[in-house]
Amino acid sequence: MMSNLQEWPEPIVRVQSLSESGQHVIPSRYVKPPTERPSKNSDFSDANIPIIDISGFYGDDDNLRLNTLNKISMACREWGFFQVVNHGVSHDLMDRAREAWRQFFHLPLELKQVYANSPKTYEGYGSRLGVDKGAILDWSDYYFLHYLPSNLKNYNKWPGQPDYCRCREVIDEYGKELVRLAGRLMKILSLNLGLGEDCLQNAFGGEHFGACLRVNFYPKCPQPDLTLGLSSHSDPGGMTLLLPDDQVAGLQVRKGDNWITVKPAKHAFIVNIGDQIQVLSNANYKSVEHRVIVNSDMERVSLAFFYNPKSDIPIEPVKELVTPDKPSLYPPMTFDEYRLFIRLRGPKGKSQVESLKSPR
Repeated sequence: MMSNLQEWPEPIVRVQSLSESGQHVIPSRYVKPPTERPSKNSDFSDANIPIIDISGFYGDDDNLRLNTLNKISMACREWGFFQVVNHGVSHDLMDRAREAWRQFFHLPLELKQVYANSPKTYEGYGSRLGVDKGAILDWSDYYFLHYLPSNLKNYNKWPGQPDYCRCREVIDEYGKELVRLAGRLMKILSLNLGLGEDCLQNAFGGEHFGACLRVNFYPKCPQPDLTLGLSSHSDPGGMTLLLPDDQVAGLQVRKGDNWITVKPAKHAFIVNIGDQIQVLSNANYKSVEHRVIVNSDMERVSLAFFYNPKSDIPIEPVKELVTPDKPSLYPPMTFDEYRLFIRLRGPKGKSQVESLKSPR
């Protein structure tokens, strides 16, 4: 079915070019309905998602290890989001990866257009999600690429520019490190669910999981109170590791009726549960709605690394988590089928995974 989606339904406008045009009014295509605008229920207080040092999980101190597990367990159940520090990924690599992508987005438009994407795979340089004609759009451009499985990895679809910062090599090294970190976190999530440490990874297809990267570029916006950089959604995949722009806050996480603006810790990754882990955990862990606000003074770059199940194996609640008291909430569905379901509709809050629940 994706193969039918060869082209976007209307001409693509790069948000960065709108931002740089000097207009003081954003086009109506980007104006959100009043109930979705960022000033509604936004909480700019001191509340923040938990920041967790995960080095204790690898040491010899059993108490420290247990304490780390407990903190992550609580964060998964209460927030669906947490930040990790002392995670083993080089700070220099994190900075180089973000900077290489910032340089890419500041290349002349004609050089970036070489990598323009289509709805068929989404891979490349893009400016919209979803294929609804006339949809209200988000104030962002992005670059999406496949990292795993290796048969989907195509270096020619990765930016070769700017070559002075060795963009492709940096992306490859960064992906390798994030795969390693995600694998460790999967073990922690499994243990916290009372499962064997490899249970969730095995449900993802063992060594045959998927991984992809979406780099988000949020240009300055003359009317940030009318739009969003990314509409409210929960992540359709397994787990997301986000390298935020630690100079500019923008990510907001839903907590009850409020939107909490995340304050990124320097050299931390923001980790969140995706819909596939919600399904596997039979909703013991829930993916949480989040969105991105933009501002008029500063652009923002963030790197979202998605760690996903193998695309063609059915995902359903792990049998150990299905009991007479808590029957299976979800029918089996492959990640390919789920992703198509999302791509046709674009970001739609939490309605996607909720609509899959088995009727009672």
